[in-house]
Amino acid sequence: MEIAVNDIHCAEQADVSHRQPHSTASLREDRIPWAAMAGIIATVTVFAVAQGLTYPLLSFILERQGTTSGLIGLSAAMTPLGFIISAPFIPALSRRVGGARLAILCSILAALALIAIGWKQDVLIWMPLRFLLGFFANPLYVISETWLIQIAPASRRGRIMGFYSSIVSAGFAIGPLSLGLAGTEGWPPFVIGIAAFLLCGLIVLAVAPRLPDMPDEGEAISVGGFVALAPLLLFAVFTAAAFEQILLSLLTVYGAALGSGEQRIASLITCFIAGNAVLQILLGRVAEGFGSRRTMFFCALTCLAGCLLLPLVFHSWLIWPLVFVWGGVSFGIYTLSLIQLGECFTGQVLIAGNAAFAFVWGIGGIVGSPATGLAMQLIGHQGLPSSLGLLSFLLAVLLIARRRQA
Repeated sequence: MEIAVNDIHCAEQADVSHRQPHSTASLREDRIPWAAMAGIIATVTVFAVAQGLTYPLLSFILERQGTTSGLIGLSAAMTPLGFIISAPFIPALSRRVGGARLAILCSILAALALIAIGWKQDVLIWMPLRFLLGFFANPLYVISETWLIQIAPASRRGRIMGFYSSIVSAGFAIGPLSLGLAGTEGWPPFVIGIAAFLLCGLIVLAVAPRLPDMPDEGEAISVGGFVALAPLLLFAVFTAAAFEQILLSLLTVYGAALGSGEQRIASLITCFIAGNAVLQILLGRVAEGFGSRRTMFFCALTCLAGCLLLPLVFHSWLIWPLVFVWGGVSFGIYTLSLIQLGECFTGQVLIAGNAAFAFVWGIGGIVGSPATGLAMQLIGHQGLPSSLGLLSFLLAVLLIARRRQA
């Protein structure tokens, strides 16, 4: 029960610790192992570039083949499904194989999956291969985030996790941009992705001696067990995942209903992703000063305000700063969840928590868009801000309720 109590009180305790003076011991703890941190962040960034490239690349290829939009969407859903299915196995695998070995193995297997996808360009064959791509990619994210939380000093955890989120978001954005250089036909774009996956393994191999072991203290816990320990934290992750996927997949439909052109909608999506990448360091720094839970509550309220303002400002210049901030605070909910995970949990519970994050992120990515699409069919295009607003409102209410319990 001690872990559950930590989930309720850790954020408030962290708020107090930020205002305490540094002792000599705390100054030593503030030292950052820069080589290990650079290796971890470089690994995940390169991996994000490869993944960011695959989503639009495979959609372009399927569209040229005349594949229906429904089948293209189903094919894309296979990757987050791989995230969901792989998550429960990651804690046990990392303990048995070791974090570095598992990360290197997953990098190689992901490269092999992408080679098979490039070799057999058939939507039905791609279904299981894209599932495997998600299955192999997920452990690398879980392991990397666990490493980063372990080595980040508590006093600097906010800005470090914010920097990590910003860099990974930038990696996802660079992936589609690389298609402008390599094109979308033939092997060149696949070679970029394959090389990026293999480079991940090489980076981990290079920094492996400096990386911490996977946490083994405490009692082993499953992903399902962690769900019972921290349901609010996981709902926050679900909200961040659903928010991002809903906006990226359905803003085009919303904009078209309001008579906006494709180029303007594409630019708005780019602005949303830019806010996602740029604002994470700032939010992490704010979390260090005001506490991660208070900052998450601010993000939830800002998301809700954006939902209310969207119909009013969509055709004015105010839509640009709104979408930029929206991108930052919506993904910031995930960044702040990572910070709270590090504040609240250690040992084997920590890696189970990271795996649970990946599990819930996959669910949010799969469930959010279809549910919102159905809402838009039932009540019209305003079903988009209504669905996003409901998620933001629920998170804000739950955060208030948890604070009162504490």
